[in-house]
Amino acid sequence: MKKLLPLLLALMVISCASDGPKSLSVFRNTVSAKQSYRIGYGDVLYISVWKEEALTRQTAVLPDGNITFPLIGDVKAHGKTVRELKKTIEKRLAKYMAGVALSVEVLKPNSMMIYIIGKVNSPGNFLINEKISVMQALTLARGLNSFADKNKIRIFRNVDGKDHMFMFNYDDISKGKNLEQNIVVERGDLIVVQ
Repeated sequence: MKKLLPLLLALMVISCASDGPKSLSVFRNTVSAKQSYRIGYGDVLYISVWKEEALTRQTAVLPDGNITFPLIGDVKAHGKTVRELKKTIEKRLAKYMAGVALSVEVLKPNSMMIYIIGKVNSPGNFLINEKISVMQALTLARGLNSFADKNKIRIFRNVDGKDHMFMFNYDDISKGKNLEQNIVVERGDLIVVQ
């Protein structure tokens, strides 16, 4: 069974791989206002105002974290939930029109990127649309190459401007040991395989 595990993981990776962009599109790409998704840089939003076609548009969150919307100008979107952004825009539009009926959707969550570098078969940045673990993330990079040190995998995460590092031992996880190392990756995580 120990010898079959790498083969099974490789088959999983091959079956999940696509020739398109490196993305995990298990769930649909639209996030509704009911969810607590936090908007990030590069996300593409669709904002519509009922009965106001001129105020219905698709817009991207710029590197400064803002979107630009007619009548109200720049609006900070980065870090807000869909619901919070909706309320902000409604409040600012209320100065110009009564009874605003507005909807905000995330069409493309482009900010949900993780980065995998080092001794993997396909390093790069990967778009994720669901919660995945480190082991699952490594399958996005088509697994470790034959030169990888399976005991020296590091996950770097920036939280409130401070960098944190987590260790990951591939052999332990594949044997069902120390499973707490197999953390859920978050937006912006960097996985380094030595």
